[in-house]
Amino acid sequence: MYNDSKVWLGVNDAGEKICLLPKMANRHGLVAGATGTGKTVTLKVLAESFSDMGVPVFIADVKGDIAGLADAGSDSEDMQKRIERFGLADTGFGFRGYPVTLWDIYGEKGVTLRTTISEMGPLLLARLMELNDLQADILSIVFKIADDSGLLLLDTKDLKSMLNYVSDHCKEFEAQYGKMSPQSIAAIVRALVALEVAGGDKFFGEPALNIMDFFSFGDMGKGMINVLDSSSLINNSKLYSTFLLYLLSELFERLPEVGDMDKPKMVFFFDEAHLLFNDAPKALLEKIEQVVKLIRSKGVGVYFCTQNPRDIPDGVLAQLGNKVEHALHAYTPADQKAVKAAADSFRANPAFDTYDTILSLGTGEAVISFLGEDGTPGVAEKTYILPPQSKFGAIDDGRRDTLIKSSICYSKYFESVDPDSAYEFLVRRGIEEAEAAEKLRLEVEAEKQRAKEEAEAEKERLKEEKASERQREREEKAAAAEAARAEREAQRKAEAEAKAAQREQDKKDAEKRRAAKAVGNAVTGTVGREVGKTVGKQFGKFGQTLGGNVGASLGRGIFSTLFSSKK
Repeated sequence: MYNDSKVWLGVNDAGEKICLLPKMANRHGLVAGATGTGKTVTLKVLAESFSDMGVPVFIADVKGDIAGLADAGSDSEDMQKRIERFGLADTGFGFRGYPVTLWDIYGEKGVTLRTTISEMGPLLLARLMELNDLQADILSIVFKIADDSGLLLLDTKDLKSMLNYVSDHCKEFEAQYGKMSPQSIAAIVRALVALEVAGGDKFFGEPALNIMDFFSFGDMGKGMINVLDSSSLINNSKLYSTFLLYLLSELFERLPEVGDMDKPKMVFFFDEAHLLFNDAPKALLEKIEQVVKLIRSKGVGVYFCTQNPRDIPDGVLAQLGNKVEHALHAYTPADQKAVKAAADSFRANPAFDTYDTILSLGTGEAVISFLGEDGTPGVAEKTYILPPQSKFGAIDDGRRDTLIKSSICYSKYFESVDPDSAYEFLVRRGIEEAEAAEKLRLEVEAEKQRAKEEAEAEKERLKEEKASERQREREEKAAAAEAARAEREAQRKAEAEAKAAQREQDKKDAEKRRAAKAVGNAVTGTVGREVGKTVGKQFGKFGQTLGGNVGASLGRGIFSTLFSSKK
């Protein structure tokens, strides 16, 4: 409880108050202990104290009983014994409820708590979807392309449409962003669908949470206790831890530097913190360590709640100055080693052995070490934790519904909206591209039709030209044939005329020859007879010489006939 300007958490064996100084509350802390040792009561007492001092609180309700902070506790015999034991009667202790806003990313047991894909970022999304290094790199590139294109990634359908768009146009992006195989992008899409099935379709969207809504106050300036119902969310450990880390990162990014303050601006309780670090890649662990280191200067205190301190990496554990260690069990050598490490992290108290004390603590007891005024850790104190002033256990559905609807955030976040974002833009672009493709197809078809018609026209023109050429050839042939015929006719005529002339000439020549022949015959006959006679006589004489009278007769006959025929 908040007492004497301090967070009074319990008393030690000597009856001394064990208190956390408000100005040291933003140095972070650890609440650890086995199941059933009283961690939830410690968380409630701390949350009540911070609310009383006017500091808003965020706390995850894993088991469903933190919401009882909204209702006053009830008196009982056991409670009276506690009040008497701790001397609470004169300290202002009373049964009271606290201002509580219930949140639920599923919108069932609290005001719907959403964020956007862009605000979550590729690093946390890659862990949430359990992507390998290559797929995580591709997801980061897709975010980069969306940013460069001015596209908003608000919900899962935005991211899915962006992934499909990049896959369809990967060749266009390859030169600027590097090669992205469609197979890897398809694997990311499958992981995204699995995330949707796990409730991501409700978790991502608008209106997204304004982290400043956590910094509200109830009556009398009490800090608002923001309770995230995680009874269903815890079944998806990756979503639970990643979302709480996202909230922590948002606080780190949104809040200004304030340095050291008299009290924190907000206290953030991270229950089941071991889930945050399970299988976390190196890049994520570095981010967590960075946030834890630097968020102190933003006025935010972070308290990790887990079963064993060894669940927290050393780099983060070293930042946790305020420690509340409930009982641990050591059934194995590994457990003993873990308890030894937890005991060694405390500043030794000569009054008891820290290791043995941690093993022997009962329910509602813890070994505590808070930072002092000078920032140095206090000695370990065996402490009996105060009872909460609010109700133990869960609230019923009727009371829960009343709390949800009475919140000023209910109307703001109740109804989801779907603003114009990457999905709508890419759908429009797809329609435009489809229309452009259809227009191009029609233009190509029209061009093909024009080309076909032109080809047919050209074919017809060539056909007509060929027909005309054939007609000209036929006409030329006919003209040539006619000319040849005329020439032949003229030649025949000329030949006929020449022949006629030749015949006429031949006739004249014949006439001349006949005339000459007649003259020649006349001359030849006379001469021939004379010559014949002379020759005959000579041959007669020769014949007589050769053959007597036969030769003479033969000679006269031959030559007489020869010369007679020439007449």
